[in-house]
Amino acid sequence: MKHEYMFSIWVLSLMTVLLVLTTQIAGQGGGTPQATGAPRGQAGGRGQRGAPVIITIHAARVLDGKGNVIPDGVVTVQGNRITAVGRRTADMTSFTYDLGDSTVLPGMIDVHVHLNWYFGENGKYGQGTNPAGWVAKAVQENASSTLMGGFTTVQSLGWAQDKQLRDAIAAGLIVGPRLLSSLDQIQPGNYTPEELRERVRRDKANGADVIKLFASGSIRDGGKMNVKPEQIEAVCGEAKVQGLRTLVHAHDPASIIASVNAGCSQIEHGLFANDEAIAAMKKANVYFDPNIGLVLQNYIENKDKYMGSGNFNAEGFGSMVKALPLMPAMFKKAVAAGLRIPMGTDAVAGAHGQNAREIIARVAAGQKPMDAIMGATSIAAESLNLGTTIGTLAPNYEADIVAVPGDPTKDIAVLRNVKFVMKGGQVYKK
Repeated sequence: MKHEYMFSIWVLSLMTVLLVLTTQIAGQGGGTPQATGAPRGQAGGRGQRGAPVIITIHAARVLDGKGNVIPDGVVTVQGNRITAVGRRTADMTSFTYDLGDSTVLPGMIDVHVHLNWYFGENGKYGQGTNPAGWVAKAVQENASSTLMGGFTTVQSLGWAQDKQLRDAIAAGLIVGPRLLSSLDQIQPGNYTPEELRERVRRDKANGADVIKLFASGSIRDGGKMNVKPEQIEAVCGEAKVQGLRTLVHAHDPASIIASVNAGCSQIEHGLFANDEAIAAMKKANVYFDPNIGLVLQNYIENKDKYMGSGNFNAEGFGSMVKALPLMPAMFKKAVAAGLRIPMGTDAVAGAHGQNAREIIARVAAGQKPMDAIMGATSIAAESLNLGTTIGTLAPNYEADIVAVPGDPTKDIAVLRNVKFVMKGGQVYKK
């Protein structure tokens, strides 16, 4: 709690400084500060007559996020919006950014991250104490690494201080992806349905974008349903009343089916989903985010750093190792059933910035490359109720644009080599 309090104070101090600087700049007739890496006058700022500067981005191919490929494509941006997308014409002889034999695509989206997970000064997760400022620096690095990895929007599930982080990123104080957050994790325990409904109302009032609910244990604890159906119904029902989506941590068939029957919006993980659970998700047309390519692999790769914290013990790691070979088969069944599958990683300490590994793993498990890319763009945006704003390269959409060398529809692994990042018309990497 002390570290979270210090993080809040740090962010509030930064926001105060920004307010003062903004006031001073406005008083001196100055313009909007430029983003890192953007050419002077080409960061979505305004020209001499007050109109936003026009930016053109050219590449050998443009993927619009909806499954379409535009060869020799050009994306035009003015301010924070895309104004045109199409093939290069004869009169187009120069571009603000000519990216050559690259592929331009919408800024990628990860619907499940934990930017507040970090390794301490001792190299361990959740053990020992850290010096002042350590948490703030670690979270800032996690946010920056995620954006530089090509992910311009993420959904963080469970940290109260995401509220300050969300505001700081939006204000330009911290370099990071656009952030949505649950600000909380609801673990029903012995709470009554009415107490749980009140918890949802409290989260809504606090500014949560989504509700995160646990309906089963973790993989390290067996992943079995550990709540009552009426508790799930209370949370998901109240979330609907409040106009919020509900994402449910559910591994086994019982927890998945109970969550679907309760009207929840999206199932997370679902490692033990069987044919009945997959059929229930299909019938209800819920989103399913299975996290098969990064989170468990990252835990195992960083075993020494996690070992000893909570259920990160020999038994827990044994359960994760056993789970790995189950993931591809479960995922193939979900794809074959035609489920709506947005891209989420459950990225934690050690994984931030490596989010594209999930997309690569999904292709390795049998998903078509273009479908996997759509899962990280337009489908992910739709799952956030932002399908008309982000996740697609088309006029009037936010100018969230990334580029990778080569062609990811032929070699999905190039998504780990992002060479250009624009978020909201601001260039952060080129």
